[in-house]
Amino acid sequence: MQTVAGVFTGRADAERAAAALESLGIHRDRITVLTPGSDSRRAPTDEGERPGVGAAIGAVAGAVAGVPLGAAITLLIPGVGPVIATSLIGAVLLGAGGAAVGATLEESLVNGLPRDELFVYEDALRRGHSVVLALVEDDARAEAARASLKAAGAESVDAARQRWWVGLRSAEQEQYADGPHAFERDEDLYRRGFEAALAFDARGRTWEELHGALRARYGLEADAPAFRRGWERGHAYQHGLADPGLKKTA
Repeated sequence: MQTVAGVFTGRADAERAAAALESLGIHRDRITVLTPGSDSRRAPTDEGERPGVGAAIGAVAGAVAGVPLGAAITLLIPGVGPVIATSLIGAVLLGAGGAAVGATLEESLVNGLPRDELFVYEDALRRGHSVVLALVEDDARAEAARASLKAAGAESVDAARQRWWVGLRSAEQEQYADGPHAFERDEDLYRRGFEAALAFDARGRTWEELHGALRARYGLEADAPAFRRGWERGHAYQHGLADPGLKKTA
């Protein structure tokens, strides 16, 4: 199982793109549109959700731009605000769980969700953009889905990720303890550490708690000073988004 995703500046374009994906034969339960906003239904956070995430699931009659919806989920995401997901896949990706989702989704679908890219989707939503994601089973279907999203005007996740980093880079370079030239030398490693701190499973956890897992994933890079500095800055950045009252410095 793999995920195909695209970022759209407008909700209507995202909904049309989702409809086009369904026309390719991708089941609607494996497509989600994430958009900033909320509806009147809201439920308390349940025990299976990450801290700060509230969700409400309600059946929706009719369709959105031709995409029939089995459920609409409104979530309150720290640092982002209210977000509407048009399927349970979106709710699980953004952190809802437990009673809100239960065993509705197959484990294979949940495991296929790109949670290491969650911060890219959150940044897009924070900017008022919409995100379309589809879970597909093979390379051929994934290629067709990517082509469909591109034809619909989507920005790729890689492009959105690079835009996000460009927006942060100057400030990170200025604060780098060894100076701007050292930052340019260490940037790739520093950025990997920064992004590692933003991964879904890293949130709310300390370096000591995660170091073993980081070593398993990144090898000896996780022991490099530049990686550790990036991780600490990413950790502070995430905390600053969740609580704007905190200073985003490390």
